[in-house]
Amino acid sequence: MQAVSLLRFLATQARPVPAAAIARALDLPRSTTYHLLDTLAREGFVVHIPAERRYGLGLSAYELGTGYSRQAPLQRLARLPLGQLVDRSGYNGHLAVLHGREVVYVIEERARGRAPLVTDVGVRLPAALTASGRAILAALPTAHVRALFPDAGAFVLRNEIGPTSLSALRALLVEARRNGYADEDDAITPGFASVGAAILDHNGHPVAAVALTFSGAQVDPERRAALGRRVARTAREIGLRFSVQPPG
Repeated sequence: MQAVSLLRFLATQARPVPAAAIARALDLPRSTTYHLLDTLAREGFVVHIPAERRYGLGLSAYELGTGYSRQAPLQRLARLPLGQLVDRSGYNGHLAVLHGREVVYVIEERARGRAPLVTDVGVRLPAALTASGRAILAALPTAHVRALFPDAGAFVLRNEIGPTSLSALRALLVEARRNGYADEDDAITPGFASVGAAILDHNGHPVAAVALTFSGAQVDPERRAALGRRVARTAREIGLRFSVQPPG
């Protein structure tokens, strides 16, 4: 499990990182970190760059990633529950995954009569600004979030709205954990709001998030909370589908 956590951490980084940063982010002894890196390097999942004293993902990790892209199991499992959520709510929905400090949208389901949004498939947006990203971040270990947002330079704004420090982000994540879903208002598109919930695998790790987007002025707080709970139920349903083990 430590090896998996290490690979997940490397996958979120924009560039190779030192072993010390890996040990600190995962709260591992340096000896354990070097042992894991050595083992993963022998299998091709990690590559060491001696000149920079840094580690990054290797070719074997790339092969796994491209295999996933070919099969797209999460998208296949999520499309029906997401479509049902959109049909029942009447609002546009989407599925997003975390990539570094951004979320990447992999499914968009448009409700009948609703205009398209910026969350088209393949679009990347700052995770700290989106309901999907906040939902995923709220389900990650504190050390992982701290490694993603080490200083003020890691935060970006679209409409001058959103967290600009780790403490501000943490407050939003605490609220998301308390409510069972995350939300945002005007941070991505003026006049629009979203609610999102993380999809967890069988280890409790967030693999993606599902969200709905709507006009903020047309949805009162009670209705928004109801939508948040509905999104959370859909995320749990997708998580159960994703975590079912194939028969041996």
